Amino acid sequence: MFLDTATITVLSGKGGDGAVSIRREKFVPCGGPDGGNGGRGGSVWLVADPHLATLLDFRYKRRYEAKPGDKGGANNCTGRDADDIEIKIPCGTTVFDEESGEQVGDLIEAGDRLLLAAGGKGGKGNWEFRTARNQTPMKATSGKPGVERILRFELKLIADIGLVGEPNAGKSTLLSVMTAARPKVADYPFTTLIPNLGIVDLGDYASCTLADIPGLIEGASEGRGLGHEFLRHVERTRALLLLVDPSVSEPAAALDMLRGELVAHGRHLAKLPFAVIVTKRDLLDDEAAAEALEKAKAWAAKAGAVETLQISAVASKGLTELRHLMRRLYNA
Repeated sequence: MFLDTATITVLSGKGGDGAVSIRREKFVPCGGPDGGNGGRGGSVWLVADPHLATLLDFRYKRRYEAKPGDKGGANNCTGRDADDIEIKIPCGTTVFDEESGEQVGDLIEAGDRLLLAAGGKGGKGNWEFRTARNQTPMKATSGKPGVERILRFELKLIADIGLVGEPNAGKSTLLSVMTAARPKVADYPFTTLIPNLGIVDLGDYASCTLADIPGLIEGASEGRGLGHEFLRHVERTRALLLLVDPSVSEPAAALDMLRGELVAHGRHLAKLPFAVIVTKRDLLDDEAAAEALEKAKAWAAKAGAVETLQISAVASKGLTELRHLMRRLYNA
């Protein structure tokens, strides 16, 4: 199961209290203060782990607490610092403060780290308060409290090229043919409800990651359907393939809708290089196929597409040319 959002609570550890102690040894009746400082409380860190693919673990554990630091001791001994805790998340996770709504981090590369809550500082022992006037202070301070935060995670898939199209445009079929991925494929809309990833062999020992994004409908950028959830996965891609099925949609109208939703979602998507792919060539006769291709090419020329291709994933037509196109997009 794919889970791309999660909310957790984190609490860093309280600092250890400072100690009040007076040095007492044989033949040293009043050795002065020797109370040590408290140890630092544990901090909570977030770490990007390339071996994780979902946020499913956070469905079962939603609260993470670090331990407090140890108290200071006699003989000017500082309390032990508490161990930090690390929370592992998939690469491509964006972190938001749930209360303010502000983005506090974006972990993309493996090993990226983000401090979520710093541990409290340890309190001072009475050794820190000695003065010429007060040589035996009986004062110490408590450790600083930990920090509690509620955070929201949003996972955005990291892919080189994203497949974008209306429901039932042939994205899942193309992914299954071009890669070893096995997404659900059926002859009805919205068979893909979660993003799927696959690796495409581009030849000459090169490969790229291809993402099948669930179908977009008009108004997706405003949240219609599951628009916001789907569109955010496109943000990580280097390039896009806009797929259109001419057997059920007018190419220009379908492409206008897709391009409009991508642009409306954010400026970043509007700047991504893209190509137009006319799918399901096997369902059209030669005349209808040629007409659909010409309409798509005319739209693509005005919109600034890199190239326009016509393919049939089922009949394996045009796939070699598509691999060459994907290689150019990947290297762009």
